[in-house]
Amino acid sequence: MYDIEKGYELAKEYYAQYGIDVDKVLEICDKTPISMHCWQGDDVNGLEKKEGGLTGGIQTTGNYPGAARTGEELRADIEKAMSYIPGELKVNVHANYQEADTFVDRNEIGPEHFEKWANWAKEKGIGLDFNPTYFSHPKAENGTLSCSDEETRKFWIEHGIRCRQIGEYFYKTTGKPCVINHWTPDGDKEFPVDTLGPRMRLKDSYDQIFKATENVEGVIDGIESKVFGIGLESFTAGSHEFCMGYVMKANKDHIIMTLDTGHYHPTEVVSAKLASVLTFSNSVLLHVSRPIRWDSDHVVAFDDETKSIMEELVRMNKLQDTYIATDFFDASINRIAAWVIGLRNTRKAMLYALLQPVEMMKKAEADGDVSARLAITQEFKAAPFALVWDYYCQKTNKGVGLEWLDEVREYEKDVLLKR
Repeated sequence: MYDIEKGYELAKEYYAQYGIDVDKVLEICDKTPISMHCWQGDDVNGLEKKEGGLTGGIQTTGNYPGAARTGEELRADIEKAMSYIPGELKVNVHANYQEADTFVDRNEIGPEHFEKWANWAKEKGIGLDFNPTYFSHPKAENGTLSCSDEETRKFWIEHGIRCRQIGEYFYKTTGKPCVINHWTPDGDKEFPVDTLGPRMRLKDSYDQIFKATENVEGVIDGIESKVFGIGLESFTAGSHEFCMGYVMKANKDHIIMTLDTGHYHPTEVVSAKLASVLTFSNSVLLHVSRPIRWDSDHVVAFDDETKSIMEELVRMNKLQDTYIATDFFDASINRIAAWVIGLRNTRKAMLYALLQPVEMMKKAEADGDVSARLAITQEFKAAPFALVWDYYCQKTNKGVGLEWLDEVREYEKDVLLKR
């Protein structure tokens, strides 16, 4: 291993000539929370005591050994992954990760069914985020919040109500705000005749959920759109336009847009949408994934789009106003490694964006010097960013380079392969 301290000092000299305080950058990067999704550890199966696989346009590919089978195993795996991920973390839980002695249906869940998660988070000093699970359930086969059957829709409205109450419980237990993401796969395999009816019902369902829980504290609600899902290719009730319209019409600080990097057409990118959304909203919920032609939820890479997203947030001075969460599930590789790679790349992209002379670039642009603007942005693609990243990982004791990989392999041999 090279002299990391020396490398860091050289990098600080390089960045200082452009007015960048690397120590301050590291402090900002380290304190910006990223919410780590629990469902990577068990392929979104959940902990409900029921039979049945994934439905609702979701599919996990692969059958790598060692998936978590219980809450205890899942939390142990999360802790292992977190030991190699620098920076402040939260954990994101779906409603189907309830832990009850017997099966409790989703319209009846309450804080008591998530007590183990809450106590664990409090012990670890981390926050919890939450998600209603509007999929993988018999009552979701013909729609949920937009369903034309009123009894079914009532069932899912009650589920949403209870999820916001659970979010408040997480907030009061951990002392950290709970971000709840509302996504429903409601749609149609073929083109429907009535496209307005489902959306009017979806709007009414959200209205009822928020009205019934208007006194809930410490909860932020993201409304998430999607282009399509498997078996729902032709129509999605909760389209981008619907969700954006709902958020803007609601005009409430706690109701914000969720932008998922895999939920748009292949030629669309979230980085190009952020400024427009943040023109009319103070904050946004960001789901970081990696789409390969569609919502394939590959492990987050240190790729152009992930870097562009973080660059946009930094340049707009909106990093602190953005709730960042990861959302991918890969069962074809070691699940601990998937978490570590994806979360490290998310944090790495954030640091990469923070280590840029934003004010210098903005001044060149304001002066009309587009030649200088292009020169500066391109020059910093070769800046000694990696030296700062390695120092950050060493300073936080999260493993430099690939040091963590051998330990994950040992954990696989000693723990995962024995399940």
